[in-house]
Amino acid sequence: MTDKALMKLAKQAYKKAYSPYSNVKVGAAILCVNGKVFTGCNIENASYGLTVCAERTAVLKAVSSGQTRFVKIAIASDQKREFSPCGACRQVLSEFNHDIAVIWQDADGKIKTQTLSHLLPFAFKKFDRNNIAVA
Repeated sequence: MTDKALMKLAKQAYKKAYSPYSNVKVGAAILCVNGKVFTGCNIENASYGLTVCAERTAVLKAVSSGQTRFVKIAIASDQKREFSPCGACRQVLSEFNHDIAVIWQDADGKIKTQTLSHLLPFAFKKFDRNNIAVA
């Protein structure tokens, strides 16, 4: 799937966002190794800490459907500014693929791509039984 096609799905996803507090709608579309795509939107809460970002919604939907191998994720918003994943979303994505491609648009609509390892170089890592970090 092309970056542009995945971005289109992320844009469709943000239309379902529940964002009465920030009035910012965000959507995400994550591509699995097997070609399946899962979308998500941000879901806000009056208790702000309980808000869930679009990226995590997409990941949780994928994982709850048995998918844990991801290739790339696109993030889109209804705002005319640049959006990339927050730190919490970066760490959640890193749990599954530290080198996943992250795609977003800048304020002019130009698609940008960066690896998650570039966006979060010092992510927390899984450890094996000998307390050795594993990829």
